[in-house]
Amino acid sequence: MKEAEVAMPLRRNLALLAAAVALARPAARALADDVRGTLERQTQELVDAIATGRSEVWDRYLDPGLRYVDETGAVLTKKDMVDQTRPLPEGVTGRIRVTEFAVTPHDDVAVATYVSDESENFHGHALHCRYRTTEVWKQTPGGWRLIAGQVLALREDPPAVSLPEALTREYAGTYVLSPGIAYEIGTTGGRLEGRQTGRKPETLLAEAPDVLFVPGKPRYRYVFLRGPDGRITGFAQRREAWDLVWEREPPKNTPGR
Repeated sequence: MKEAEVAMPLRRNLALLAAAVALARPAARALADDVRGTLERQTQELVDAIATGRSEVWDRYLDPGLRYVDETGAVLTKKDMVDQTRPLPEGVTGRIRVTEFAVTPHDDVAVATYVSDESENFHGHALHCRYRTTEVWKQTPGGWRLIAGQVLALREDPPAVSLPEALTREYAGTYVLSPGIAYEIGTTGGRLEGRQTGRKPETLLAEAPDVLFVPGKPRYRYVFLRGPDGRITGFAQRREAWDLVWEREPPKNTPGR
């Protein structure tokens, strides 16, 4: 058999395979879009039910074996989630929008991530919170059911306040965590700036007197510590509920301090 005669069936088979793949891609995209649309709709129904207290919505979409970790770290069951879905108390109203919704299907399981953008009116005062949620859905004979999830509260920078210049000058100095690791605070044009050994300088803003933060790092605070005489002795670098205490190095021109 000639080489050309062997090659022709092979090319024909490759062409058929390429055509099949090309036809399958739109079908796969359509299936993924359908899953995404269904889960986004069901997710919005669930968050809408939080404000209205419609526990039957949660009962409908939650799998009996659900395990859900809320923003406090508590692990909840389906019964827990359904039982805690109650109308908001008098004087409190709210609305949650599902944003940044994305889903990745894996056969009969799908992983979804989204941000819950919550606006609340608490007795005439406006509140705004955002939560990043990851959820796992499973396709069942009754439809897509939620089998697992976890919520993280998205933290943002607090409002910054202005401090008297004399107070900001008090923070200037060198603070030592351990040999070789120090944090220097200085003022530049009336603004505070800090720099840890081996790192780049960073802007420091005040949340309140003696409480500073770095923009873009809302999990951290610099809480200044004072002795009985009112002088600053160091600061606690607060990370959530844990502190690293940095001791102030006495200025070289003031022996004994």
